[in-house]
Amino acid sequence: MTGIGGIFFKSNDPKATKEWYGKNLGLAIDQYGSPFEFRNANRPDEINYLEWSVHNSKTKYFAPSEKEFMINYRVQNMQGLVNKLKANGVTVLDTIESYDYGKFVHIMDADGNKIELWEPVDSVLTKLGGKTTK
Repeated sequence: MTGIGGIFFKSNDPKATKEWYGKNLGLAIDQYGSPFEFRNANRPDEINYLEWSVHNSKTKYFAPSEKEFMINYRVQNMQGLVNKLKANGVTVLDTIESYDYGKFVHIMDADGNKIELWEPVDSVLTKLGGKTTK
């Protein structure tokens, strides 16, 4: 694991919640939430991202977890990590999905929290542009 990639939580009114955070705390809001921009300590010229996102309280995206939140962790070598997790008896909920901006897979921790793992390709997000929270 190399860091936090996202923080996701539920709300009865995601639109109003995002607007509140934008107005009162200055988050740069987009359709998904707010992309936070930060610099990689080992490669300061590299821009990295963390996604803050609000989901409808009825979302099934966090299932099978019954928690009100989900954390996304940034990782390297997704396939190697998944192999290690399986060998350790960790529940891997799906197969690795690949997109232009990275690879994703979901696992369950020992407390029943669904966790999203992301092997990012930050340069794709940088090229997309758009407002970010810094």
